[in-house]
Amino acid sequence: MFKVGVIGAGYWGPNIIRNLMTNKKFDVKMCADLKKIRLDYITALYPTIQSTLDYRDIVKDPQIDVVVICTPVFSHFEIASAALQAGKHILIEKPMTSTIAQAEELINLAEKKSSTILVDHTFLFTGAVRKIKEIVEVGDIGDIYYFDSVRVNLGLFQHDVNVVWDLAPHDISIMDYIIARPPVSIVATGSDHLGKGLEDVAYLTVFYPDNIIAHIHVNWLSPVKIRQTQISGSKKMVVWDDNSPSEKVKIYDKGIEVIQTADQVYNTLIQYRTGDMYCPKIPQTEALTVEMGHFAECLEKGVKPVSDGHSGLRVVQILESAEKSIKNRGKEIRL
Repeated sequence: MFKVGVIGAGYWGPNIIRNLMTNKKFDVKMCADLKKIRLDYITALYPTIQSTLDYRDIVKDPQIDVVVICTPVFSHFEIASAALQAGKHILIEKPMTSTIAQAEELINLAEKKSSTILVDHTFLFTGAVRKIKEIVEVGDIGDIYYFDSVRVNLGLFQHDVNVVWDLAPHDISIMDYIIARPPVSIVATGSDHLGKGLEDVAYLTVFYPDNIIAHIHVNWLSPVKIRQTQISGSKKMVVWDDNSPSEKVKIYDKGIEVIQTADQVYNTLIQYRTGDMYCPKIPQTEALTVEMGHFAECLEKGVKPVSDGHSGLRVVQILESAEKSIKNRGKEIRL
């Protein structure tokens, strides 16, 4: 069993602790938080877990093998670097760090210490995203044309990061996982309607080789909650509605075919193809349960996690570049 210390018992920490406690490969020994009331909540649920107000108690404990970091992003680098220096494996909440330089430093430190980094890009472990990845990999949708994602709702406003850093990591990590190639550049625009210096509405356009384009819309000021992604290919199209209680993923046998006659300049025709729509069966296992199982397997076998440090770095690269583009009124930023 891998002995675990969890740092951060606020919103997300308890969910991870619950899934670690049900995995026989992990033994949660200690939890740290700045607020005693949160620690009291955890110890009431799990009396075997020790509590501390100082995260360094976890980092310094020689019995701890894995450190889980569920704290605000501005604290990630300090805690993660201390844990890696102590020779621990780490699971770190998204986004991995506040800057590209910090993410690169953590990756280098992990390699030096032979430690594993898993970034908590939870959606990569959902049945829906895993099914979409499978469909794309076997070639069912053909060549990808575009990736379009909308993640909007009314709130919750954050006090330390803008809507891009808050919501977009989900869609960026999914986009990175599905398209599986490095982007070329990004253009982003956004607005701060509350005058706090933090954008609450933003639009990101990411350009890839082979004419692939991706678009992400994130918004804290929407009257409705939308969680929808569309992926169009040369053969078929995929629509994923995460808010749907059933039939979350739909595959459409729809598309276009270009027909060119001998006189190509004047007689290029577009033929529309409309076929069936079907909904594949989606595994219902909780994403965090799958993620903890994957993490345990990676630690046991020494293999690279699906959402490793490099995956976290690629997400941070797009986030930081998007912020630069927004501050420069939509200037294209090369990646």
